[in-house]
Formats: sequence, structure tokens, C-alpha cells
Amino acid sequence: MLRFRCAAASHVGLVRTNNEDSGYAGAYLLLVADGVGGAAAGEVASASTTYVTSSVSMISDDDPLAVLAQAVEFAHHHVRDGVEADPQRDGMSTTLTAVLGNGERFGLVHVGDSRGYLWRDGALTPITRDHSLMQMLLDSGELRPEDAEDFPYRSVIARSINQIEDPEPDLVLLDLRCGDRILLASDGLTDIVPDDLLGPTVAMPDLDAAVDELVSLALAAGGRDNVTCILGEVVEGDLIHPRGRMIGAAADPHNLIDPAAVRIDRVGGRRTAKLQAVSTGADPWGHTGATA
Repeated sequence: MLRFRCAAASHVGLVRTNNEDSGYAGAYLLLVADGVGGAAAGEVASASTTYVTSSVSMISDDDPLAVLAQAVEFAHHHVRDGVEADPQRDGMSTTLTAVLGNGERFGLVHVGDSRGYLWRDGALTPITRDHSLMQMLLDSGELRPEDAEDFPYRSVIARSINQIEDPEPDLVLLDLRCGDRILLASDGLTDIVPDDLLGPTVAMPDLDAAVDELVSLALAAGGRDNVTCILGEVVEGDLIHPRGRMIGAAADPHNLIDPAAVRIDRVGGRRTAKLQAVSTGADPWGHTGATA
């Protein structure tokens, strides 16, 4: 059975006062979500999307791409319900980049401009393509690569998980093998740290030291945004409990729209996920589902 050994780190950066990034690192799921800067309640959108995706991943004995597609759909409806419950959240949205395994196969879901990389045989290769205005202009030839660094709208994304539009995720099967490493990161890292510095850091023997060094590189480059790094190495081992670690905004339960929104049932011997309406009653942390 294939799974991840993993490490994760998130930092508010040197400029912003709150962390709108969320992350999750577990044996079968790696995830980063970046609440879109400037939008209302970005930390709520990223944390709640992380929560929904990690919950739905508990049914990962199914096709990982089908599970990820359902997670994106659930997250979209959950964000929409969260805005309806609290109109002050109007406009909140988030990116989502995640890799899910079921012990044999791995799937990637990608919406927005948080990035994924594969480290294999000494080379770091992107496995995502930004859904951003800048990437669209680069693809069309309207923006030259040498002008991209100073492009004033580099943070404008073309796709996100939000309350209005149905998400259009990239869904890709990944052919991973033992020893491969996956790096998922918010743009607080990838906008200011070049890929030629990322590769040697991802290759460090100690995963925890590697993610700490990645954050340090972002801070040394100015730390102008939140920075979140998830690093997983594919290993072989027995099936273990899928529960992982939440970081960033997702580590604070007050950022969740409703921590009781997803229920995992067993039907006919198979696990299924159900998205429930946003609760208006008290939750386990003593606040209502309509406030965050």
C-alpha cells in the first residue's frame, strides 16, 4: 500500500496580520488552500474548503479523482451556504490544490494558483498550471515572460472556489512511486522563491527541516504574503488511519463555517459523504455555524 510520510508549515509572513492560508497533511491527502487576498473572510473560505475536502477524503477507497471532484462540489456549496448564513462573508473564495491517494492510485485536483510540484530523480517538475490572469496573458503572448515578475495583477486568479461560479477544477491521475516527493505551496512561496532554490530544499533528507527551510526562504525574500508548504514523500506501508494535521487558518475551528457540515455514512459496505445544511445550533467549540 502506498501512502505519504509528510511535513507541513504555515507562516503569516512579514507584512500581513492574519493568515488566510490553510493546509492539511496526512497519510493519504496533501492539500493547500489560499483564501483569495482582498476578499472577505478568505481564512473562512480556505479553512472550510480544507475541512470539507479532508472529510470527503475519508471515502478514498473509491476512485481518488471521483472523490476529489465531489469534495470540490461540496466545498463550493458549503462556501455558498456560509455566505447565505452570514452576508458579511460575501465575496470570500479560495484556491485548492490537493493530492489524494487510495493506497494504489493518486489523483490531483487544482483550482487557482497554489502550485504543485513532483520531485523525482533529482528534478523538480510542476504538476499544476496557474489559473491566473498572468498565466492567461503569458499563454496568449500578450505578456512577455521577462515582464511577468513586475506584472501588477499577478495575484488575480481566473478560477476559485467561491459562492457564485461552479468550480472548474483540473483533475489529473498521477503516476507516483516510492521515493517521489510532492510539494504543494501557496503563492507566498512560489511568487518570490525561484524553482532552482525549491528543488534542493525539497530534496533535504528531513521533511520537517525542508518545509521549515522553504518558509525561511520566503521570509528572506520579503515574506510579503502568507506562506504555506506541504511536503509528502511516497512510501510503502500498511494501511493506517487517514487522519492528518491541519495548519494555518484551518487549525483554528473558529474559521470553519460549520464543523458538522459533512457526514460520512456507510451504505452497502461502502463509505459515502453527505453535505448537510449549515447548522444554526451550537457546535463543539461553542459558537454557531453562522459566525466565524
